[in-house]
Amino acid sequence: MKAWRNSLLVALILTALGGCATDAVKGVFKSKGQQELSTGIDSYEDGKYGEASRALQRALDSGLNNSDKVRAHKYLAFVHCISGREKQCRDEFGRALDINPALELEPAESGHPIWGPVFRNAKARR
Repeated sequence: MKAWRNSLLVALILTALGGCATDAVKGVFKSKGQQELSTGIDSYEDGKYGEASRALQRALDSGLNNSDKVRAHKYLAFVHCISGREKQCRDEFGRALDINPALELEPAESGHPIWGPVFRNAKARR
């Protein structure tokens, strides 16, 4: 019985370590742009809007696929809106919509009182 518990414990530890290793391996295969995008989104979610803006711009400058470009522009728009820069917010939404005209915000995002109306306005201008 004790041997079975030890085997189970070893299996659980290896599974946990495997998850960490998987995250580390994924990080190795991310492009510089994808790494910066992740950093920018994390900074945004932590309320560090200046850091987020810089990382998101570096992501765009480093090269991203279209889907990631849309995400970067969307989060830049959020930063601008939160910072009271409505024109820049609308411009970033416009850049995202230039790449993906079918872009829709997530339900929680579209109902936001600051950027929801700005996004709808940018989309209506298309």
